[in-house]
Amino acid sequence: MEQSGYYGWWQREDLGYRNKQLYFAGKPVQQLAEQYGTPTFVYSFDRARQNLARLHDALQRAGLSGRASVMYAMKANRFAPLLTALKLEGLCGIDACSPREVELAVACGFAPGEISFTAGSLSQRDLATLARFSGLGMNCDSLHAIRAWGALKPGSSVGIRVNPGLGISRQDNERLQYGGEVTSKFGIYREQFDEALDIARSFDLTVEKIHFHTGCGYLTEQLEQWDRVLGACRWFIERAETVSVVNVGGGLGVPHLAEDGWLDLDAWAGVLKKNFGGSSLRIQVEPGEYLLKDAGLLLLGKTYLEQKRQTMFLGVDAGFNLAPEPAYYQLPFQPLPLRLTEGEYSPVTVVGNINEALDVWYLDAPLPDMRDQAYLALINAGAYSASMASNHCMRGEFQEVLLP
Repeated sequence: MEQSGYYGWWQREDLGYRNKQLYFAGKPVQQLAEQYGTPTFVYSFDRARQNLARLHDALQRAGLSGRASVMYAMKANRFAPLLTALKLEGLCGIDACSPREVELAVACGFAPGEISFTAGSLSQRDLATLARFSGLGMNCDSLHAIRAWGALKPGSSVGIRVNPGLGISRQDNERLQYGGEVTSKFGIYREQFDEALDIARSFDLTVEKIHFHTGCGYLTEQLEQWDRVLGACRWFIERAETVSVVNVGGGLGVPHLAEDGWLDLDAWAGVLKKNFGGSSLRIQVEPGEYLLKDAGLLLLGKTYLEQKRQTMFLGVDAGFNLAPEPAYYQLPFQPLPLRLTEGEYSPVTVVGNINEALDVWYLDAPLPDMRDQAYLALINAGAYSASMASNHCMRGEFQEVLLP
């Protein structure tokens, strides 16, 4: 890998090197690491705001802004100061997938009517908790959920989550797909959809929404597949006569490597317009990754630097349990030195402090001489990192900081 490509593709006005020092959200990252310690997730709300604005602008250019709304998928990042700031900004609602997420969103200022809820394998305890929130947008993803919700809330309005049997993801990564050749737990398939509508009618439920989410992290080259997904889902919409809203899920990705490229938002919005522009349907979008992933860094402290056979290892004070996407989904978090130095850059493998073979942050990162550097930063750690963290090996401690 060429050094210029490794250090060039991700840099932007609010993230990059100035006088060989790494800056993020207008702050020198060295200063942030010294101030807050490590491991620490640092989020830029200004970057999240910009990403949200870009999404709205693309929808407006496609002529969909009056009918489209953004529902932030809070499973991507549930940091309460961030949720409160999003509510104050007033540009999005919430997509929630557990009762506790609904409770937290309400505590951060969102009204139940601003929340779209979608989850599977709901218990009676889950359903009873959700039923207390008047106006909550409930999406049922199984026949069981329709029956159970109908028994609790007869005569109410619901959405039905469907599965078109098609998946989409970054680089066709099957681990990130919710639909495809393998039957998944997500949503109701065509062969059961008429039964789903019959069950809804038996409880006097009005099916006002069709919801689907079939994968994560897709970029421009996957938009043809996303067009096919939307086309397949129109079949469900046409069979449910009372539908007024279509929720197309999230999945919009950001690049992790130089070769990924940035998602063309105008092309993305054009696919939406092609499929729903001629209808009166309201459109909901659930971008969690696109809004937050590149708005966050994970700051790490160096623990050791040591050659073992042909490999130079750099150890850090946090493991894959704090941000498991590289281990679970092979999504690389590129490591960066906080200070660039002169001289040769050599391949270094960055590893964590968990006693598992999976605990490798990055293989052969071209790094400068790290002997005199105390910290390292991982980019793209703003979404599906802290929210997925565990206390494996009792090493679950970290901090989160929101920058304006």
